Amino acid sequence: MALRKLKPTTPATRYYSISSFDEITKSVPEKSLLAPLKKSGGRNNLGRVTSRHRGGGHKRRYRIIDFKRNTGEEANVIAIEYDPNRTARIALIQYADGKKAYIVSPDGVKVGDTVQSSNEAEIKTGNTMQIAFIPAGTFIHNIELKPGKGAQIARSAGTSGQIVAKEEHYCQVKLPSGEVRKIRSECKATIGIVSNTDHENISIGKAGRSRWMGIRPHVRGVAMNPVDHPMGGGEGKTSGGGHPVSPWGLPAKGYKTRTKKNLSDKYIVKKRK
Repeated sequence: MALRKLKPTTPATRYYSISSFDEITKSVPEKSLLAPLKKSGGRNNLGRVTSRHRGGGHKRRYRIIDFKRNTGEEANVIAIEYDPNRTARIALIQYADGKKAYIVSPDGVKVGDTVQSSNEAEIKTGNTMQIAFIPAGTFIHNIELKPGKGAQIARSAGTSGQIVAKEEHYCQVKLPSGEVRKIRSECKATIGIVSNTDHENISIGKAGRSRWMGIRPHVRGVAMNPVDHPMGGGEGKTSGGGHPVSPWGLPAKGYKTRTKKNLSDKYIVKKRK
């Protein structure tokens, strides 16, 4: 999972870096595990932009990932694939009855390895079980927040949580953000770290590459006119004297927006800040 730098034959490739894709063993996705993926352009069901700077990008098809891992049988890893919808690699696994599924590939899992989802499974990378059966200090990913709902936390490239303590009905897990949180012991998690750990070191290199990913240009507020943004205008280059805000006047950096604090604060042992 190393990075590859290109020869600086153009101004863009001077700063360009891409994954080497050495771990990829299959280039064509499994047809039965594909689903159509419609672009929203950042618009909601009323056609209004609710997420700015989205649109365009390469056409993709969704890979159906098994985040629940309910099958207790052992499965063989038959391929490691690229997924355009996420930063991590995905692994194609096959059960004894011939059924196939995609899972988020853990770092170090190779073709020919076996993975299992069971509380009696061996403590090894790629196996999934309830957190109560995983030893303290183990690095985990694909962590559930509600039993049976499916993995919600630590799913992107190179991320993981760590079990730091165990109580009667809860386990304390240190999340990628640094927050220590209580999670029900019946919730499942997968042992190991998510694959593609070098993803954070990739240099986009040129604006066009962002457009391939569906990211449109972002104009700074201070570069606009006063009619367009609260931070716009001014003689010469100035950032004004106020706090940074959104185009609608809401504070843009460090402003707390959580509302249902009473529902989840009781599970937070240590805040991320």
